[in-house]
Amino acid sequence: MQLKPLTNTGILVPEICLGTMTFGEQNTQAEAFQQLEYALDQGLFFWDTAEMYPVPPKPETQGATETILGNWIAQRGKRDQLFIASKIAGPSQGGSHIRDGQTRFTAAEISSAIDGSLKRLQSDYIDLYQLHWPQRPTNFFGKLGYGNEEAQNNKEVTALEETLNALSDEIKKGRIRYIGLSNETPWGTLKFLHLAEKLGLEKFVSVQNPYSLLNRTYEIGMSEIAHYENVGLLAYSPLAFGYLTGKFRNGARPANARVTLFSRFSRYSNPESEWATEQYAQLAERHGLTLTQLSLAFIKQQFFVTSTIIGATNLDQLKENIQAFEIDLSAEVLQGIEDIHRQQPNPAP
Repeated sequence: MQLKPLTNTGILVPEICLGTMTFGEQNTQAEAFQQLEYALDQGLFFWDTAEMYPVPPKPETQGATETILGNWIAQRGKRDQLFIASKIAGPSQGGSHIRDGQTRFTAAEISSAIDGSLKRLQSDYIDLYQLHWPQRPTNFFGKLGYGNEEAQNNKEVTALEETLNALSDEIKKGRIRYIGLSNETPWGTLKFLHLAEKLGLEKFVSVQNPYSLLNRTYEIGMSEIAHYENVGLLAYSPLAFGYLTGKFRNGARPANARVTLFSRFSRYSNPESEWATEQYAQLAERHGLTLTQLSLAFIKQQFFVTSTIIGATNLDQLKENIQAFEIDLSAEVLQGIEDIHRQQPNPAP
């Protein structure tokens, strides 16, 4: 397992991060424990969760994922061997059931969210604490551009300075070690970095955004920021809800797949995405690769990626995903990917 620096923190994290958002919904605690044990045995000690998880978000399951991780830690120990990332939910998305709808990024609500996560995780600190999505109306969760609708939305939001001050105070208290962004835009990222420098506050060390063969929008603005500001990407949805494993080719819908079970997950099911997926699948086959291998190896080879977040609903999937990182794509394969991307860029932002 290759390790990569988490910007200039002095911390090294695995190039693979275990995503856990199915724990407590599609995966039982026993199944989750099996994945956690296997991941740790493979050197994969970076685990990502959120107060909102599992998905889809529901009042009756909210917080179950962190609870499962906490139960594992309570039974196994080894907390000092882990690097655990969690997230505070923002407003609107995910429902008002989270903390009775108190999901603004104010000091009081950040403190309350951390209280809840620490209790469920049965830990006295979180290694990386992330803002799950921006509080302001902007383009994320499948929306490609920032347009009139967003610009004309006068929704009141917490000042970024207040949020950054609150997070910096939590670091001073030792309850969180580092801070990260998620589903963030170039403007939001640079604004937070500028404020940290101007006010002498803690700097965000990562951005957790979607990145895959079907969604390379991170390369438009964000990758340059990653290079010059030294803020790496934690790439989520690298397999596009399973579309980039090939299991949905030709209209197939496996019984236990997330897309089959939950109709809300339609982000990757448009005709353009399905055409591009088929092209990538055929490219992989011509070079003796699986679509999973092609998809994950491509992400691994991007300079701006600190770690790729993989999620699995069974151990075989997890093993295949981890093994894909042993592959390096040739120049010929990379050129084939670019040829397809030019014909159908970013069909699923």
